Order: sequence, then C-alpha cells, then structure tokens
Amino acid sequence: MKGLKEILEYRRSVRTYDSNRRIDSEKVRQCLELALLAPTSSNMQLWECLHITDREVLKNLSIACLNQSAAKTAQEMVVFVTRQDLYIERAKDALAFERENVKRNGSPEKYEKHIKNWEIYYGKIIPLIYGRFFGMLGLLRKFIALSTGIFRPMMREVSENDIRVTVHKSCALAAQTFMLAMAEQNYDTCPMEGFDSRRVKKILQLPFNTEINMIIACGIRDEETGVWGERFRVPFEKIYKKI
Repeated sequence: MKGLKEILEYRRSVRTYDSNRRIDSEKVRQCLELALLAPTSSNMQLWECLHITDREVLKNLSIACLNQSAAKTAQEMVVFVTRQDLYIERAKDALAFERENVKRNGSPEKYEKHIKNWEIYYGKIIPLIYGRFFGMLGLLRKFIALSTGIFRPMMREVSENDIRVTVHKSCALAAQTFMLAMAEQNYDTCPMEGFDSRRVKKILQLPFNTEINMIIACGIRDEETGVWGERFRVPFEKIYKKI
C-alpha cells in the first residue's frame, strides 16, 4: 500500500489516457465513497457526484469540455456539483443523526442541553445561513455580522455569494479526496475547469440550482504523452510563513 507521500507524488494532472488500459468502474465508485470522508462546512455535505461511464455521454461531455485532450481520451468522468438547494434536507438529516449520536455517546445528564444546541444550530442557524432570497437574506446576514462584530469576533463572510463560495470549497475538498483515492489505486485524474457549464448541465439534465464545481477526467496515463514534463511548484519559502 502506498503511503501519503507516495500518493501525492504519484498524482498528476494527466492530459492523455491510454486507450488500451481500462479502469474498473467499481473501483472508481469505491473512490467516490471515500470522498464522503472529506470534511464539509457544518457537515452539510451539499454536493453530489455524477459518475459518467456511458460512451455517448462521454463524447458529448468532451465537446462541452472544449475538446481538451484529457476529456477526449478519458475512459470515465466524474462531475462534482454543489447542491446548496438541498440545505433544508441535509440539515434535517444532520439533526436526526446528531440526536442519535448524543444518545449513543453523550453523557445522560447533558443529553437535553446537547440536543437543544443541535436543534438550534441545524433548525434555525443553518437555514438562516444557507437560505437564498434574491440577495436579501445575504444583506440581512451582513447587517447582523457587522453589528455583532462591533462587540465580539464574528464570521463576516455571510453574504449569499460568500456562502456560495463556502459550498464550493467543501465540494472541492471531496473532489480532492477522490483524486487521492484514485492515485492510491494507480488510476489517474485531471480536474478540469475549462467547460461550457450550460451545455454540461443540459447533457446531464441537472437541476437549475445545481452548480458545477469541477469535472474530473479518469483513466490510466499514456506513458509518453500523459504527463507534460516535470511538475512545477512555487518554492516552499514563498508560500510558508511561520508566526
């Protein structure tokens, strides 16, 4: 089994895949199951993944991905999408889980207090944070944050666009976890942001409120053209600051 350092060194954004070496769709599915272990803000898990194996759909997606080589030669693709529109459903699921979690693992004398805290958080705070209403709820949240922030530390990135960014960050964590899991299987990936989102949503018949986080091409690298030379990274000293 590979260690984390080996997995990180093996993973590259592969641009061309070997058409003669197939990948196991079930293993890809297992890697997507591991993506569920990625952290998400407030454990809301407002993302979904579409595992594309159908050849005709792959062909159409490669066109929507601007015919870049990673898309044209991919054996399979995974489309990660955000589902902020499911915040009420996800909050109910999280609250139901935490109620049972407290029963199983909490101290009996603090049971009622812990349950009440979760009910306030997932029943009132989360709907206020993730709700959308033509920007108006975001303005209300900004006003509350600015007013409260005068007296104590307060989260200030609470506009509707801020929360949209938060949801995308959580989805990206899941996508990265998936790519590392694929590398552990000696499978290759390429996260693509060059695509026509409107066409992709039409091909996959995605709901209107769904947003595409990234499309990941999957396969096994072509040994000659799969990786474009050595990996470039900014020197560590340029990005590291110890305080």
